[in-house]
Amino acid sequence: MSKLFSKDTRINHSDYVAPSGFRAFPEPTYRASTVLFDSVDALRSRQWIGRDSYTYGLHGTPTTFTLEAQLAEIEGGKHAVLAPSGLAAITIVDFAFLKSGDDVLIPENIYNPNRELGDWLARDFGVSVRYYDPMAGEGIAGMLRENTRLVWTETPGSVTMEVPDIPAICRAAHDREALVVLDNTWSAGLAFDAFGHGADIVVQAVTKYQGGASDLLMGAVITRDEELFRRISMAHMRLGMGVGADDAYMVLRSLSSMKVRFEKSGESAMQVARWLKERPEISRVLHPAFPDCPGHDCFLRDFTGASGLFSVLFDERYSEAQTDRFLESLKLFGLGFSWGGTHSLAVPYRIRPDRRDWTDRQHQLIRFYIGLEDPQDLIADLEQAMRVLG
Repeated sequence: MSKLFSKDTRINHSDYVAPSGFRAFPEPTYRASTVLFDSVDALRSRQWIGRDSYTYGLHGTPTTFTLEAQLAEIEGGKHAVLAPSGLAAITIVDFAFLKSGDDVLIPENIYNPNRELGDWLARDFGVSVRYYDPMAGEGIAGMLRENTRLVWTETPGSVTMEVPDIPAICRAAHDREALVVLDNTWSAGLAFDAFGHGADIVVQAVTKYQGGASDLLMGAVITRDEELFRRISMAHMRLGMGVGADDAYMVLRSLSSMKVRFEKSGESAMQVARWLKERPEISRVLHPAFPDCPGHDCFLRDFTGASGLFSVLFDERYSEAQTDRFLESLKLFGLGFSWGGTHSLAVPYRIRPDRRDWTDRQHQLIRFYIGLEDPQDLIADLEQAMRVLG
């Protein structure tokens, strides 16, 4: 049939159909904005909100549907939506469940962009946003109000690594019909059973271990509940949070090795953290597996492993200028944000002045991520860099 048309048309229309029966380990990459329908009736009766048909690239292709299903399965959920970043996933949740006049509780130690989003919602959208001590446990019941819709949690907390009592927080929140959202990025859904411990919604920064190579941005919102999934999907659509098939394919390619990378990173991090703990330059190592980390008992009870991310506090005799020189003397650690890839990273943090629960401001804090390098080489690098401290 195509021979009846001009070459200009034949460039865009072909009679060729590839033979069926091709199979390979990688998932196919379906790139699409436009999805074609077999009939006008099929087009008019389209239903985008489910995962049993295709309507438009924004709502999913076989590639993105496959990744959503696998991320949900890893987390122990039933439904997932993809987002362009971890922060985008957080935004979807807030806009799905909060409106003017509602109240949301956020822990003091939450991922800072989540906190800044909360401040924006309070300032410009009329949402009541309050911050609580991450170690409140069942005591959070005293903070819950009639209009509290969401309780955000994160385990462990960003940067300072406290491990909250998630089951206790969930029980208190559910008694007042509030939803609990848990940022489970640190464990990648592998070492902490968020739904088993009571969470209603899980957020993942897929940028981290799932992506695994520091070369893409993605997030995911996961739930077990049909109605919650419907509301999440509506917010996802209205905010236009599409994810391209190429990035989805790259995550699918990395998932099969994620557990091995996670375990190696966690084991190496423990070696480096133990070495740092013995150094006179270090006041404290903030790692959930260490007994002096707040919430260590919850870590032992609730977690089955640890990731490669932890922080340290330098002895108070060291100034910011000195620890900055230390960082700039590192040769194997990159200076940069994010983590979860194959390369080790180090980042200095100034804890927000409005964090009421933080009392160690006299100490310089550095967060380390341990990648897949030989831990003994990383220790040697840290040792040489410490010589500049004086």
